[in-house]
Amino acid sequence: MYLTKEVKEEIFAKHGGAAVNTGSSEGQIALFTFRINHLTGHLKKNRHDFNTERSLVKLVGKRRSLLDYLKKKDINRYREIIKELNIRK
Repeated sequence: MYLTKEVKEEIFAKHGGAAVNTGSSEGQIALFTFRINHLTGHLKKNRHDFNTERSLVKLVGKRRSLLDYLKKKDINRYREIIKELNIRK
């Protein structure tokens, strides 16, 4: 499995403030970005995997809505997370 408990804790510790702070917007955006990157690599090898493609599109939409929320609430945190994760916008 590519997303183990240790990997999740590391992502949330780096972006969410603490390993147990799994509800923070930054932590969730970072986790979605990790999963999106993994699925993108999978789809480059398996072009006809349409179920994975659908889940990738749903994940991108979830991340987009979280980014919109963060942009509305605190523009500085939004700019910081965009810069850290190298998300184009």
